[in-house]
Amino acid sequence: MAKYNTAIRGTADVLPDESYKWQYVEGKMLETAKLFGFNEIRVPVFEHTEVFTKNVGETTDVVQKEMYTFTDKGDRSITLRPEFTAGVVRSVIEHGLVNGALPVKACYVGGCYRYEKPQAGRMREFHQFGAEMFGAVDPAADAEMILLAYTVLSNLGINNLSLEINSIGCPECRKRYHDALKSFFEARSEELCDTCKDRLERNPMRILDCKSPVCKEIAADAPVMLDYLCDECREHFEGVKKHLSAVGLNYKVNPQIVRGLDYYTKTVFELISGDIGAQSTVCGGGRYDGLVGQMGGPSLPSLGFAMGLERLLMVMENTGVEFPCVQKPDIYVGTMGEAAKVEATKICMALRNEGFSALTDVAGRSVKAQMKYADKIGAAYSTVIGDDELKNGKCVLKDMQTGEQREVTIPDGIVSAIYDSRTNACIDAILEA
Repeated sequence: MAKYNTAIRGTADVLPDESYKWQYVEGKMLETAKLFGFNEIRVPVFEHTEVFTKNVGETTDVVQKEMYTFTDKGDRSITLRPEFTAGVVRSVIEHGLVNGALPVKACYVGGCYRYEKPQAGRMREFHQFGAEMFGAVDPAADAEMILLAYTVLSNLGINNLSLEINSIGCPECRKRYHDALKSFFEARSEELCDTCKDRLERNPMRILDCKSPVCKEIAADAPVMLDYLCDECREHFEGVKKHLSAVGLNYKVNPQIVRGLDYYTKTVFELISGDIGAQSTVCGGGRYDGLVGQMGGPSLPSLGFAMGLERLLMVMENTGVEFPCVQKPDIYVGTMGEAAKVEATKICMALRNEGFSALTDVAGRSVKAQMKYADKIGAAYSTVIGDDELKNGKCVLKDMQTGEQREVTIPDGIVSAIYDSRTNACIDAILEA
């Protein structure tokens, strides 16, 4: 097969027999977000490159190594979004949402792009669900975002979760912390990887997020941000913990959490799954109080989180979470002759208008082949219409599971029979529950 006839490395097709899982997960996420007052926002898949370089952070791996950037025909530098937050902030500023009723609550689902080594649950084209809140300064907002993320995952059946939180302070207390980190890492600068040697001068906090085993070992003994928090940041963090404790959500304070992007301030958090080994973080987020102002909007406290759909689906499948069954056709209408074929089109549309899934032959198959197809696609019912059925206005409806057959009128009897069957199935499901 020619190279261009295969998917590009780091991307994956979602085939029709798998897409229902994605639809279920995305629908459940958006449905849960609405319970917390979050409505969906949709932003472009590409932005001016500066949206990310000036706001995600020039010392981050995302900006330095992973962005898909190109020059368009207008000689503009354009980047496929590597994350959503910067684009969402750009949008709410541009459209004046941050000048309206606060807080603004927005959520999203969509694709992101990063050039990194593909691995389990992490692709170069990947998909995220996330939420952002603008104009909320209280620690209760931090707790609400964490609770939303936790509830989304719980509602999807992901239960083996642990919450880790940290505070990385405000710019004032972080400056003192940066000075302490720089002094610490300078003593072992020769052992750091080349990337972290550069980070040492520009943003030593990024060294804490390095994946290099040597750097991770050195960073394990580094000063802890919590020891450098100002009174306001410490009080805020205590408030977050108080709200989490009030609802019985257990957490662990992990001083090593800094998140991978430079715009974070104060609270940062991760939700960890115990079911996927080393790649265990399924959600991460935190507060970014300076980002809106940094991007040209008003000074507005803000926070958010994101979770990867590929990784979530992997967790769900590995742990045996049950997905709703893919919907099979309610009926397949087989035909004999041209007149019946035309009538079947009318019957199927009548059924579809009543909310039923109805299929008929569009491939010119024999009746035998049509019935084989009806069985293969899992149709609940089937019937065959020919000249006699058209003349009498009746057909034989077959239950494909039990083999039971009965004569019904066309099309009203078909509609009634399928409707009654679906109603009885719903009653049975309620009684079983």
